[in-house]
Amino acid sequence: MKTLVRLFVVLPVALVIVLFAVANRHMVTVSLDPFPGNDIQGPSITAPLFLVQFLAALAGVLAGGAAVWLSQGRYRKAAREAHATAERARMEAEKLRAAQPEAPRALLPGLMSRRDAA
Repeated sequence: MKTLVRLFVVLPVALVIVLFAVANRHMVTVSLDPFPGNDIQGPSITAPLFLVQFLAALAGVLAGGAAVWLSQGRYRKAAREAHATAERARMEAEKLRAAQPEAPRALLPGLMSRRDAA
């Protein structure tokens, strides 16, 4: 199954990325100066266009992931609290079972299996 996913999904996506990089390999300058036209040249980066676009996409993915992670904090907190509550209930049930003496089989006829009755 994983081989089919790689073959039909990952391979075409990788091929498109490589073709995109080859088609957009000319150099561009990205200026980080918010006020162009000053006498002082602001910071700038010169890199191939595909690299600039990949970095912009990566920044978008990271920003989106961070936004989703932060917005789902209340659900993670609720899951942690529910897990802690379930763990406390499990421990309490184990303590009660350990404190309970074994009941004789004669007192519990409804719980006997057919094999025990025969």
